[in-house]
Amino acid sequence: MNRTNASRWMKKWVTAVVSVTVVGTLAVPALPQPAAADRGVVDLWKSIKPLTTVASAMNTGAHPDDEHSAALAYVSLGQGVDTYSVIANRGEGGQNEIGSELGNALGIIRTRELQEASKITNVTLANLSTKLDDAIYDFGFSKSPEETLKKWGETTAYQRLIREIREKRPDVLIPAFLNEESTHGHHRAINVLTVRAFKDAGNPAIFPEQLKEGLAVWQPKKLYLPANDKDYSVALPTGDYSEIYGASYVQLGEESRFMHKSQGMGRHVDEGPKDAYYKLAGLNGAESSKEAQSESFFKGISFTFADLAQELDTKGKDNKIVKDLKALQKDADEVVAAYPNFVKVAREVHEMKADVRAAIGNVQKSSLEASVKTDLLHRLSVKTGQLDKASQEASSVTVKVKPETGELVAGQKVKVAVTAHSGGRVGLSDLALKLNVPDGWTAKPAGEVTFKKLGYNETAKAEYEVTVPAKSADFNPYAPPLLSADVTYTAYGTQAAVHASADNAVAVLPATSLTLSPEAAVFNTLKPEEAVSVKVTARSYAPGASKTTVSLQAPEGWTVEPASREVSFAAKNETKAIEFSVKAPKTVKPGKVNIAAVAKENGTDSSRTVQVITYPHLGTTYYVKPANLAIEAFDLNVAKDLKVGYVSSGFDNIDAVLRQVGINVTNLDAKAIQFGDLSQYDTIVLGIRAYAFRPELIPSNQRLLDYAKNGGNLVVQYHKPEDKWSPDLAPYPIKIGTPLIQWRVTDENSKVTMLAPEHPIFNTPNKITDADWQNWIQDRSAYNPAEWGKEYTELISNGDPGEKEFTGTFLSANYGKGTYTYSSLVWYREMPSLVPGSIRMFVNMISLKQ
Repeated sequence: MNRTNASRWMKKWVTAVVSVTVVGTLAVPALPQPAAADRGVVDLWKSIKPLTTVASAMNTGAHPDDEHSAALAYVSLGQGVDTYSVIANRGEGGQNEIGSELGNALGIIRTRELQEASKITNVTLANLSTKLDDAIYDFGFSKSPEETLKKWGETTAYQRLIREIREKRPDVLIPAFLNEESTHGHHRAINVLTVRAFKDAGNPAIFPEQLKEGLAVWQPKKLYLPANDKDYSVALPTGDYSEIYGASYVQLGEESRFMHKSQGMGRHVDEGPKDAYYKLAGLNGAESSKEAQSESFFKGISFTFADLAQELDTKGKDNKIVKDLKALQKDADEVVAAYPNFVKVAREVHEMKADVRAAIGNVQKSSLEASVKTDLLHRLSVKTGQLDKASQEASSVTVKVKPETGELVAGQKVKVAVTAHSGGRVGLSDLALKLNVPDGWTAKPAGEVTFKKLGYNETAKAEYEVTVPAKSADFNPYAPPLLSADVTYTAYGTQAAVHASADNAVAVLPATSLTLSPEAAVFNTLKPEEAVSVKVTARSYAPGASKTTVSLQAPEGWTVEPASREVSFAAKNETKAIEFSVKAPKTVKPGKVNIAAVAKENGTDSSRTVQVITYPHLGTTYYVKPANLAIEAFDLNVAKDLKVGYVSSGFDNIDAVLRQVGINVTNLDAKAIQFGDLSQYDTIVLGIRAYAFRPELIPSNQRLLDYAKNGGNLVVQYHKPEDKWSPDLAPYPIKIGTPLIQWRVTDENSKVTMLAPEHPIFNTPNKITDADWQNWIQDRSAYNPAEWGKEYTELISNGDPGEKEFTGTFLSANYGKGTYTYSSLVWYREMPSLVPGSIRMFVNMISLKQ
């Protein structure tokens, strides 16, 4: 077994063992494993396959993980097509299956996952959302494209999509979803925009300001919509097996989907025939459904240089350009024929580079009409970039950007090394190693940055001293990397270029980061004499020793002790904790209060928190946000000596909120659930989707039901059917409604009717009124039950405007001596956001006594 095959075998064997460890009941190797892209000859093929085609395609979606991964893998990796994925938002409104980050922090995670997934399928990625808190935001589930486009700003979203189409000039457009009622409103919205853009991108009257900037109109040749095996125009053979990749294209697509870990994506797929189906919906701007069935999006579209030459020749265009294109076809064929010999491939690649450069010059000097010229120059420019990548792989050139630290502060000087290593037998000469920095920064070379030659297994290194300006913006996780490098070299008489950035994010951070615990707090107006205890953890990102003064800024009438505290740091990354006590005025009224933590140093005030986001599949990045404590003041009665056991699925912070309001909460681990004394708890709460992510729960379910039957109060939050939920997990059957999209309430302001206003959940210890249903965020409920036992009391009715109301959202039943409550309300979003009614009601729910 050679080294490469041994490495792949070992990788798959380890994956199989891990899978069995998780599942716990299967023998090795029970499941097909995700495909694994390899280095060396595989990456070489990945880089040269695109040289064989001039075609391009664009897939559009709403959220990270919407991309059609199997189709993208087939089109990009299998056919070599220049492939793009354009995603609208960052997925900020989704759930998180790997941590408790929500909102912008989750959006940063999902963006990084999308970037890593796109690398696997060799797809160029773009987002319509360009910054944190962009208008094109994932505001949560929507049933309507109209609502989505209104919130996103339809003109803004459409203008950005048209720009992406005009810049990337895809031959084929493929929205990921249909515009049909069973589909998420965000998905429907991107379909609406893409279908419209298919025609409008080629219309100079649409966003003419883009043309003034230098963009040219572009009319994609075909529009395809998702279809099925009963009615389709194209059946992409995504199940085709590639000997080079050692996997089918659907398996390669799933490898990319496994990167979307925060959404629980990726599945194991067996080898064998599979197809992805699409229906032609537009042809050269005219609606058509007459195209004969095929295995390619590109039937009738120039796919190779030879096709492009024939197209020009047929139209009687410039013969010199026709000859250039035919020469490039020969070049591409010779590159592929040289595979897998690295040196021969490199030679053919550089000969093709010379011919592409000549062709670009000839096109620029030609008498071709402007639109044809623009198109040819674009396609040749794409080939230039692809040839650079192919040269890098064939020459085994590795470029790295190595800052001595990736955590910078304004005014700092930092050393950054750029290295280029030659692992191949291709002779490289005239190397130049250039470090790129943002405008306003300086990068001063500390030595040589050019090198005459670089031989096998040799490394060239250029060192720079970089100065960050005294006034620098905080790190933006959606901006291009702050530090990157361009390395050029010559081989076989032509120059190639490699672009690279640091492995992890390089970030400008505040000199002192202030993290508040808690970041959100409840102030109980029934106990105005009680203080809110706030711990501020100060962390220094400044190099060397430093000092700062930390204080809390509170509204008039509120008092803070101590007023401030001076903090000294001996070195970077040192942390110090300061305890503050915040007291309200005696006349405090219900409402929101904001407390800011401030670090004062060198005459400037800073109030920022650095949230470090690190996961093995993503590396390290940062979210810089205001260092604020949000206080929500309202009346809250809490039952005395209430003891709660919380079974977390890892997706929420409800247990922390309960502790904050004075409830004794114990997080129950597997041992406690399986063998512990459950009777010591007044209430046991299961977090959202807990049965899916706590494997001990189903085997221990009878223990939980017996706990309730013997007098306990068991509360279960929502589940999906695929979360291993079955109706008999409840004491009386509860069946979740499907399709899931039809069984949720997305309007957070929708009217709620309390069907059992005398029930204890609405009366003890807090009196629930209509006001408690106000100011909710994002959603009301998800995955509502469709059927349930007659033993349950239906507590509320609620629905989106104009739709039938659900009465199974909130169910409670007496069971033996105790109670069982099942709720599809989205407590996990409302409570950490300190929505008063949700906290008052949840406290009532866990206070039930029969």
